[in-house]
Amino acid sequence: MAIESLSDDKTDVVTCDIDGRGVARIAINRSGVHNAWNPQVVAGLTNAVESVSAMPHVRAVVLTGEGKSFSAGGDLRWMRSILDLSSEQRREDADRIGRLLIAIDSCPKPVIARVNGAAIGGGFGLVCACDIAVACPEALFGLSEVRLGIIPAMISPFVVRRLGEARARAHFLTGRDPMPALEALGIGLVHHIVARADLDAAVEAEVRTVLRSSPSAIADAKRLFRRKSASELEVAIRDAADALVRTWESGDAREGLTAFLEKRNPSWH
Repeated sequence: MAIESLSDDKTDVVTCDIDGRGVARIAINRSGVHNAWNPQVVAGLTNAVESVSAMPHVRAVVLTGEGKSFSAGGDLRWMRSILDLSSEQRREDADRIGRLLIAIDSCPKPVIARVNGAAIGGGFGLVCACDIAVACPEALFGLSEVRLGIIPAMISPFVVRRLGEARARAHFLTGRDPMPALEALGIGLVHHIVARADLDAAVEAEVRTVLRSSPSAIADAKRLFRRKSASELEVAIRDAADALVRTWESGDAREGLTAFLEKRNPSWH
């Protein structure tokens, strides 16, 4: 089967390959740091998703991470460096993350999350922005931001939509330990759990189901949801960016991230 690659080489922090059926596989390629985000990852994911969204021959998108993690969310050293930026620069970073999540949400193709391991923080948000999620039993799902003095701002509209406000509050406000895949299945965060060895086969089964359906009908069906929620989502994203910038300017954000990197408890612990 012919493979079309949108990546320069396999050292890219994000890779994108399209098979002969029009199935795009987009992967975060930072397995050494559990596929944590940095500005290059955010830009790479956004470019890949926006590119395949505009390609008529692409029928489905699979989003995953290389190695044994889906995504550990924001790279803590990158996040610590944000503390030294101006408010305008912080807002630009927040807006870029918002653009990524909206790109996934508004993609006219079905987007399937192949959750091959931990999905923490931003990784949790990526799962929520996807249409379908298939996970292995080893996958863990957590929102630990408040333990670091920050908030899961940009992903919040997608998490609340997926889990409902009551469950989202329980995770946002406590930063509780990551939930196992079985619990994630029970609350609707993921749709299927299969053994790690069967993960690719289960994702392929979802892909084959999608390929039996009309591409234009799928795009129209996704637009139905966008028509209902697009304006509310855009407002929520703007509000989330405002909240995130305010949080970055707090003393707790600096203390929490510094304490984590110094391997000590923050002052409030």
